[in-house]
Amino acid sequence: MSSVLYDTPGPRAKRRNVVFSVVFFVLLALLVWWMWQKMDEKNQLTSALWKPFTESEAWTTYLLPGLANTLKAAALSMVIALPLGAVFGIARLSDHRWVRGLAGTVVEFFRSIPVLLLMLFANEFYARSTDVTSDDRPFYAVVTGLVLYNASVLAEVVRAGILSLPKGQTEAAYAIGLRKGQTMSSILLPQAVTAMLPAIVSQLVVIVKDTALGGVMIGFTELLNSRGTLAANYANVVPSFIVVAAMFIVLNFLLTSFASWLERRLRRSKRSTGAVLGVDKVDDLNAAEVGGGFGSGASA
Repeated sequence: MSSVLYDTPGPRAKRRNVVFSVVFFVLLALLVWWMWQKMDEKNQLTSALWKPFTESEAWTTYLLPGLANTLKAAALSMVIALPLGAVFGIARLSDHRWVRGLAGTVVEFFRSIPVLLLMLFANEFYARSTDVTSDDRPFYAVVTGLVLYNASVLAEVVRAGILSLPKGQTEAAYAIGLRKGQTMSSILLPQAVTAMLPAIVSQLVVIVKDTALGGVMIGFTELLNSRGTLAANYANVVPSFIVVAAMFIVLNFLLTSFASWLERRLRRSKRSTGAVLGVDKVDDLNAAEVGGGFGSGASA
């Protein structure tokens, strides 16, 4: 049985795939074992280095406050960037050339600049042109950089999601007398949300990870920055990296799992029953609608 994209592998191809998979996992296991041996030789895996993570002080003083700052910056950035990206994505589909040109210039400009540079520029702007305190400035700079960059990326996601819909949706909306704004808000955007959701969630994962750039360059006390302070106090560099990496993996796995659940729920809610109505059923529906119209008119 063949697919449109590829031919179903035969017996020899299946055996070859099994061999490649076994070889890959063996090499991966050897690599993990070699890394484990090297770290063990350097005494990086002794129980004394892992002991701080069994105490509450390492979590309440360093890791959990850093995680809270990471989540706060990522959540605020996404809340601002998503509607801003939707506005610019829709603007790029405008019938007015000057609107399309302005939105396209803004999107391409901020999408071309690395997010780290945006954070640095924002930090200097807040330092020289505003009254934001030095304690709050890193947070403001991180959120500003993440919003500007990710809003431009999400604008392209929204534009691509709307353009992926069949043209018949728009034509049918115009045929029943809807204006372009009504068509966009009532028909196109609700359908495009399901198609855009995986890309939006992947961008949310990127936002969570990019908060670490602010910790490295401008002193934002996010999770990775807090790990550095913890490692300096307990002299456990490698274990602290492993724990923080595991925290990022769990956090992003929860995000993607929630997105998968939400996508399935949206698809089920939009799925048609596929039932075909007979002529008698259609006549009954029409009669009910007529009766309802007379009843409402009489009551009015």
